[in-house]
Amino acid sequence: MNTVALSGVGKSYGRNTALADVTLDLGPGITGLLGPNGAGKTTILRILATALAADQGTVRIMGEDPRSLTGRTTVRRHLGYAPQETGFPRGFTAFSFIDYLAILKEWSDAGTRHEEVRRVLELVDLADVAPKRVGALSGGQRRRLVLAQALLGRPDLLVLDEPTAGLDPAQRGRLRDVLGQAGESATVVISTHQTEDVAALCERVIVLDRGQVLFDGRIVDLVSEAAGRVWMSDTRQPTAQYAWRTGTGRVRNVGDPPPDAELIEPALEDAYLLLVGDAADDERLESAS
Repeated sequence: MNTVALSGVGKSYGRNTALADVTLDLGPGITGLLGPNGAGKTTILRILATALAADQGTVRIMGEDPRSLTGRTTVRRHLGYAPQETGFPRGFTAFSFIDYLAILKEWSDAGTRHEEVRRVLELVDLADVAPKRVGALSGGQRRRLVLAQALLGRPDLLVLDEPTAGLDPAQRGRLRDVLGQAGESATVVISTHQTEDVAALCERVIVLDRGQVLFDGRIVDLVSEAAGRVWMSDTRQPTAQYAWRTGTGRVRNVGDPPPDAELIEPALEDAYLLLVGDAADDERLESAS
């Protein structure tokens, strides 16, 4: 049985449609959500985290209907959620903050609970600041603290919104290792703007735009769709949808290459840019017709 099953899910905020007829099945492993701002990524994550209810369609998480109190409670016992923005109560240390959330997650035995708190703090490399007040932590440390609470109890479903935001390269590398191990048994869903994190971690990628799924499949399959559309040149080419000067001093072009183009292997970012850009072009053409 899949951990998550969404069928025909829709969600609107007033006149703005955040999700439109989204159908997804998610099982163990790491799935990346990519899309521009306003694509609907955070809305999907909040639905998976039972923080938001869909307006249309059906949602099943671990076989439960999160619209019911019983179903929602059951899901939350097996859920780890790290939202993009989190507030912290005043006066807590890093340790006491995680300990407090562990109590809310029904860890009643103090000895077992404290052992688990120390485990997750160590996972995110915060063991040395455990006695430090949260208000005195850096932005990156606070972000890792949010990730630590999501890892409590080795959840079956781990939902992470921009988990690497504000982290330096070394911290991101350590987090990738932690999430990679979690994805061996749990269902991990990550929303991020960092295509390199998705390429490094995920077997599956879902690209969203304007509340709709543009692509759902293996990363290698998405990247293959950009084959023959990425090339290098000395100057920006007029047929490129996207182009930027690289560290070598040459220009990487993404789009429709000229006949004599110096084609190179595409990366996930190239394929993502083309997919979203082509979809936007198609929508403009439909609007004009």
